[in-house]
Formats: sequence, structure tokens, C-alpha cells
Amino acid sequence: MIVPARPLLTNLFLAAVASVDPARLVRLALRRDPEGIALSGGGASSFVPWSSGGRVFLVGGGKAGLPMAQAAVSALEGKVAAGAIAVPKGEGGSLDAVRLIETGHPLPDEGSREAAQAMLDVVSRAGENDLVIALVSGGGSAMISAPPEGVSSPDKEAVFRLLLRSGADITEFNTVRKHLSSVKGGRMARAAYPARVWALMLSDVPGDDPSVIASGPFSPDPATYGDARKVLVERKLYDAIPDAVRAHIEAGVSGRIPETPKPGDPDLERVSLAVIGSNRVAIDAAADAAREEGVGTVRILPEFLRGEARECARAFVEELRKAKASAFKGRAVVLIAGGETTVKVRGKGKGGRNQEFALSAAVEMDGMPGMAVLSCGTDGVDGPTDCAGAFADGTTCSRAAALGLSPMDHLDRNDAYPFLQALSDLVVTGPTGTNVTDIAIGIAVPLETG
Repeated sequence: MIVPARPLLTNLFLAAVASVDPARLVRLALRRDPEGIALSGGGASSFVPWSSGGRVFLVGGGKAGLPMAQAAVSALEGKVAAGAIAVPKGEGGSLDAVRLIETGHPLPDEGSREAAQAMLDVVSRAGENDLVIALVSGGGSAMISAPPEGVSSPDKEAVFRLLLRSGADITEFNTVRKHLSSVKGGRMARAAYPARVWALMLSDVPGDDPSVIASGPFSPDPATYGDARKVLVERKLYDAIPDAVRAHIEAGVSGRIPETPKPGDPDLERVSLAVIGSNRVAIDAAADAAREEGVGTVRILPEFLRGEARECARAFVEELRKAKASAFKGRAVVLIAGGETTVKVRGKGKGGRNQEFALSAAVEMDGMPGMAVLSCGTDGVDGPTDCAGAFADGTTCSRAAALGLSPMDHLDRNDAYPFLQALSDLVVTGPTGTNVTDIAIGIAVPLETG
């Protein structure tokens, strides 16, 4: 079987993204009928009859905030009394009774704080007979942000800049975030009590843990102030963080300020958590699309993308080599992995974790015919760049050498973007409106890599 690699891998990635379209997933989860509104799927099932006389409030946010809100408002058909949703820049405004508040990412800004306070104001209005529908997606940790008393916004942002540069993973980030917040780690659900809460989540975290998605504003938090301090200590950042942050964490560790609500907390007993979309849904869709294309063998590596991007790339290419060696003659092999890597910043270049993965994979595949890899973020944005990720194959390094470009020099500077741009190997989709972290897809021959 001869397969043109670049269009095939791109099409498989686009199939994965389409499967986690936020509006579609919300429409499947929320069903309105003349008797009431039902929640089904994602591990939750609940029903609220209109005869209860309660109001419906809509809150939430993240990179998928707008399409999720549009689908929910459509499903509720004029039943929303009020709402506040944190959305990416350029998507602000209003949607019936719902405010759409533009917010920052990956670092919070004044809009993030405005959105958090607006959400608190909305849920605090809800009573025992009311329903709060929360729409939570990746990016929500930064986009819904309010520091606790005694910690300034610049202090909090300084901590997250340090974490970004340290290569901390999303779980470590969120452990710290939940303990430098007045809304995360279940605190928003506590503010909504005694109302019923349905939290519909699009997961961008390993294992789809609701307490980690957007730092779990509506979920019980198993992490502690001690865990947050441990992250900062192990990342060798504790002495570098602002004094006010260190004082706040120490107050939490000593019990002088209350912990986040834990599993079993009565304030969260009326919360239903539904993970309606995830990275696994997306990689399964990519696998189905590959089978429909007629490739010989498809292998899935869920949660494989974890740890340093360049190390993951080496391991992925090795898995691809093994799959190629064991494949039937004349049959292509497709390998699909999901998750989210990290990049330890060593230089001042331009790029993102998927571009760094692709460039590292190119080094590993150098001179190997019939192997190609694509790595992209499902949100269509890789780091502070305009691309989703990049493509690489066994000819990447030789094509670069013809242009006088050194792959190792660019890797050392964390400067994958201009390298891959010069080769026309960037994958540009524009923002997709969804976010279930990253997907890497590799193919081994026989194939054409054009």
C-alpha cells in the first residue's frame, strides 16, 4: 500500500478534532423536553423538571467556552436566567442572558479576574431549587482566575511564569493554582451551594480527572497546601516565589486558612460531574479514520505524550521503528499517541511543545525512508505561535541542511518554529474551538512522504 504521508496524517488529525467538537458534545449531553432538562453521558445522569420552579444559570469558561455556551443556550431555549462565561480574546459580548468575558491565556489577565468574579456573582444568586450548568474546558485554569486574599495578581502571575519555565506539567500547575485561588479546587461549587450543579467538562488532562480539568472549580480537591508547596520545592522555585505567596501557602499548610473542599464535603453533594469529551475520544476517532483509509495496522498509545517533548519524540520514533519491523510486508503501520508534553526552556527561541516534538522526531528519523510524524495541539495553537504543530519525516534534516539550517542548533535554542517554517512543515489550522491536549500520529512505510 502506497500512502502520501502528509495529507493522510493531516486528515487523521482533523478527524480527531472533529470528534471533540464542543457544541456537538454539549448537544448530546443536554436534552430538553416539555417536562424538563436532562443530563446524560460523561459518567453522569440527572433530570430537573420544569415543575420544580427553579431558575437555570450558566457559568464556566475555557478555550471551548463560546461553542459550549452557544450549544447550551440553544438547548435551553430561553430558560437561562443569567450567566457568565470566560472566552478567548476576540469572542466577547453577550449571548441572550449570558455575558461572554474575554480572558487571557496561558497567563491570566484582568479579564480572567473579571470572569471569576462574575461567575461567583451568578452562582451566589442560585437557591436550592435552581440549577447551575457549568461548562468547563481546557484553558479554564488561566481564564477563570481570582487570587486569594493577601496575594496580588502580579504575585500570582510571577509564580506561573516560573512554573512555565521550569517545565512543570499540567497536574503540577493545577495543584499550585488551586491553592492560589478563591474559585478553583471546588470553591466555585461551594459558592453555588445549595443549588444543584451540573458540570460538563471537556478534558485536557491525563486520566480525565475532574479535579484537575481547569483546576476543578466544581470538583472536590484531593490535593493540599502541602502538595502545592512540594511542587514548588521540587521544582526549586520555593525561594524564588514572592513573599506573599510563600506566606499564603505556609498559612494553608499550618491550618490558619481553610483547605479546598475535599471528597465527601457536604457543600458538593449536589454536584454532578460529566466528562463529555477527552483526548481518548479524539485518538479513537483518528484510529477509526485510519482504518477507513485502509492502512494495515493501527496502534493506540493513550497518555503516551507525557514528560519532556524531545524525550517523548525519541520514544515515539522508537515505537514506530518497532511497529515497522513487525509489520506485514507491504502494509503500512499507523501509531497514534495522546497527552501533553512539557518543554524545559533552555533558549530564547520561538516554538511550542508540538513543534519541539516534531523537530526532535526529525532528528531521530534522519535518513530513514518511509517514516513520518505529525504532532499537533487539538486547540490549533502550539505555544505562542500561529500553528497547531508540525510535520516531520526522514528527509527533514537533509532538506534543512540544503538551506543551511541545523536541527540541533534550533533545538538547543527552543527555536523550532522558524526551522519548520522554512521547510513549510508547520501545520496551520487556526483555533479549532476545542481543546483535549495533543495528538501525535506516525506512519511507517511503504509510503510516499510528499
